Amino acid sequence: MQAQNRTRLLKLMPYLLGVVGASVLISFPGEAQVKNHCSSGGTQATTVSERTSQNTPGQNIVTIASGNASFSTLTKAVQAAGLAQTLSGEGPFTVFAPTDAAFAALERQRPGILPQLLQPENRDTLVKILTYHVVPGRVLSSNLTSGQVNTVEKGAVNVQVSGNRVTVNNARVTQADISASNGVIHVIDKVLLPPDLRL
Repeated sequence: MQAQNRTRLLKLMPYLLGVVGASVLISFPGEAQVKNHCSSGGTQATTVSERTSQNTPGQNIVTIASGNASFSTLTKAVQAAGLAQTLSGEGPFTVFAPTDAAFAALERQRPGILPQLLQPENRDTLVKILTYHVVPGRVLSSNLTSGQVNTVEKGAVNVQVSGNRVTVNNARVTQADISASNGVIHVIDKVLLPPDLRL
């Protein structure tokens, strides 16, 4: 089962590395547009009121998450899913990272779901949920407009930008633009569940 999951993740890598340029997502009509800030001219940045840009040179996404007490459940889930090596790789990745409080809220709504997901036999489901939180490329909050954005899981999340507020599905971005060596982390206050998820 573990080898099968790794094979599946390796098959995703060309998608991760090939679809996206250095830090720009290609968008289509009806999807969230990612603004291309190039030397010939830029666009006005959209800000987030809670935005806190952090530079963590040399630290990848997994290192940053594992070193932050607010992401202990997320870190445990990434390790249980066998995604730590992938998310420590070159990327780049954009991760919408639920806090421990977000996972606790999910557990209150669906008692027993977290222990269930962390079981080895449910690894595929856990991988599906976690990769639904990952977007290919380094996408800063200033690069987003409202619309649909495809995730590594292949499903789309609905991003809405309204003034200084950014939401992803029903989750709010509470801290944006935590920079990692292989991407960027945006903290969210709810766990995102793929609409076709069967638990």
